[in-house]
Amino acid sequence: MIESLTHRSVLRFSGKDRTTFLQGLVTNDLLSLTAGQAVWSALLTPQGRWLSEFFLMEQDGSLFMDCAAAHAEMLTKRLSRFRLRADVQIEPAALHVIAGDHATPAPETAFCHAPDPRCDGAGWRALVGALPDPIQDASHYLIRRLPLGLPDVMDFEPEQTLALEGDMDLLHGISWKKGCYMGQELTARTHYRGLVRRRLLPVSLQGAPFPAEGGTILMGGREIGDLRSRSGHRGLTMLRREAWQASDLTCNGQPVTIDWPQWFPSEMRS
Repeated sequence: MIESLTHRSVLRFSGKDRTTFLQGLVTNDLLSLTAGQAVWSALLTPQGRWLSEFFLMEQDGSLFMDCAAAHAEMLTKRLSRFRLRADVQIEPAALHVIAGDHATPAPETAFCHAPDPRCDGAGWRALVGALPDPIQDASHYLIRRLPLGLPDVMDFEPEQTLALEGDMDLLHGISWKKGCYMGQELTARTHYRGLVRRRLLPVSLQGAPFPAEGGTILMGGREIGDLRSRSGHRGLTMLRREAWQASDLTCNGQPVTIDWPQWFPSEMRS
């Protein structure tokens, strides 16, 4: 199954300084990126708050950023502020973002493609000039990513969410070995001091499906988390740590259970 991610768009970074330019701004390490690979990363505020997440691929002497379509203009403007004398050009690329699971190979006509680097079972992502046929819409991608606990742009709150709250540390979205980047100080301090008080986690609702308009997660009648992406009985919720071992979580009066993904370390579940 191949899915068309119409809520995503592509930016092209060209020029000899393209990699070093982004290396000093985003959360992950780009210096070892080669064709056939993808890196998941983010741009943060100086205070370490999330602005946007994206995938980066190298192809034909350029870096291609698979980002939220709603963030493309913002990213272009913000990143351009730091260009100064760097030899780097940022422009929209006339490419579509598609994704698929490991049971379906990426189309041979893809401009570039790579495994989704976040976790086993995440499948692949590709950039194409024309959409292949047949293709599924983004709702199929939503259904596939929810059980895996994979976040997308709608699961973060701009200038509010910390990178670690969105599990970017556990899903290979942050490098702890690279040098400084925007928001690095708070991100590192949060990591090394174990100060993460909430995280984005996959959950299931027993009984009726999750409400289409969103909702809150309660523990003993007290609000303890808020629902983000959802489809049917599955969803992602930003859940406070004290609720991770609770047995009385509810949403709309129905029991909620945490579906711990394989990539979430067992020693961190309490």
